[in-house]
Amino acid sequence: MRLTRCQAALAAAITLNLLVLFYVSWLHHQPRSSRTRGSRRGSASGPRVTILVREFEAFDNAVPELVDSFLQQEPDQPVVVVADTLPYPPLALPRIPNVRLALLQPALDRPAAASRPETYVATEYVALVPDGARAEAPGQLERMVEVLRAGGARLVAAPVASANPARCLALNVSLREWTARYGPAPSAPRCDALDGDAVVLLRSRDLFNLSAPLARPVGTGLFLQTALRGWTVQMLDLPFGAARQPPLATAHARWKAEREGRARRAALLRALGIRLVSWEGGRLEWFGCNKETPRCFGTVVGDTPAYLYEERWTPPCCLRALRETARYVVGVLEAAGVRYWLEGGSLLGAARHGDIIPWDYDVDLGIYLEDVGNCEQLRGAEAGSVVDERGFVWEKAVEGDFFRVQYSESNHLHVDLWPFYPRNGVMTKDTWLDHRQDVEFPEHFLQPLVPLPFAGFVAQAPNNYRRFLELKFGPGVIENPEYPNPALLSLGGSS
Repeated sequence: MRLTRCQAALAAAITLNLLVLFYVSWLHHQPRSSRTRGSRRGSASGPRVTILVREFEAFDNAVPELVDSFLQQEPDQPVVVVADTLPYPPLALPRIPNVRLALLQPALDRPAAASRPETYVATEYVALVPDGARAEAPGQLERMVEVLRAGGARLVAAPVASANPARCLALNVSLREWTARYGPAPSAPRCDALDGDAVVLLRSRDLFNLSAPLARPVGTGLFLQTALRGWTVQMLDLPFGAARQPPLATAHARWKAEREGRARRAALLRALGIRLVSWEGGRLEWFGCNKETPRCFGTVVGDTPAYLYEERWTPPCCLRALRETARYVVGVLEAAGVRYWLEGGSLLGAARHGDIIPWDYDVDLGIYLEDVGNCEQLRGAEAGSVVDERGFVWEKAVEGDFFRVQYSESNHLHVDLWPFYPRNGVMTKDTWLDHRQDVEFPEHFLQPLVPLPFAGFVAQAPNNYRRFLELKFGPGVIENPEYPNPALLSLGGSS
């Protein structure tokens, strides 16, 4: 069949239109970084930064004003609002392609990528912007980018002119000790962390290489992770404005936000393995176990608690409970006239540095068997568990003929009391466990007992305790620390 000129022209026009439509569709689906690399990368005229809005309360916020302020400065500005679940009441966000809502909680009807915020970011840089901030001066983000590109710090920040402007802090994070220590920044405006409201800018790859990049509270989680890596933040004198209608304007909204913020912060710190936060001035915050909760670790196998395999030592909350229990038990024994002495690893800790060994998980005391009847709590423990007026639990240990005092009914951190008796000048006992230090010893080490600082108080210890310890553990034991079962795991790291 022959085509007329008219039909051929019509077919050519249709083909051309289809090619144009195909190209426009293909261009629309390319990442923004690919479409703008040639014309905008390195140019102040186009956005190189994605705004991430994560720190806000769904029940009361100024997120729409925040987003609108940045769009007024740059209509093409990429903005991603990040929430765990769909905010309610719904956010009044503009329905344009460069403003998106990312939900972190997985859902049955969404692909896996939808719950990963990095898939929403195509720019080289991201700016974490807190609720209540607004862009008022053109080019602020670009100036922050140029400072970051100049090197020196891995993050740059600009304060928000809010009621809680950011300030620089020093931050030392010790995973081994489960502790974060804040203090004044010695070299401000460069520091380890910020406290307060600030816009923080960093490279996208740096943010999303963190294990919990957008955990809330954002400032707490971000700076714990970056300080641990040795990254610093540089504070710029480039303030962002505050919302004209600030969030949390009512007392009830502030109370609710503070309550939920405290709960989120505690959950985050526990999840990241931080049990103690120390602030400048000596204020301490505890996020671990207490009398009403179980201890931070489970049953110990092979004298090697699980945290040692994680290259951590005893959580500070557990050490605090052990110190409290040891002081209390010693007070009860002394009041009852029960002769006692520091034993085993507890004596070793006292001799080495006057405290519990940093990776130990209990306290050991020796007592004279003949003095057990002098103590009401020990007499009661002979028949079953006794919970005293302070909530400590006195009981006969199931592993053998010795006593155990637990921190509480819920928390089983404990002090073990080992009854010894003299036989022909040698101290012995009826229950022996498979510990290298569990051996008989001459009674003259206890005649007399001597005071020795331990765990914040003064306890009784064998005289010539160095020789006593070397009898039990071997020569040089005080100067050469080691984990309790080096065959399983050694302090040097081999197992």
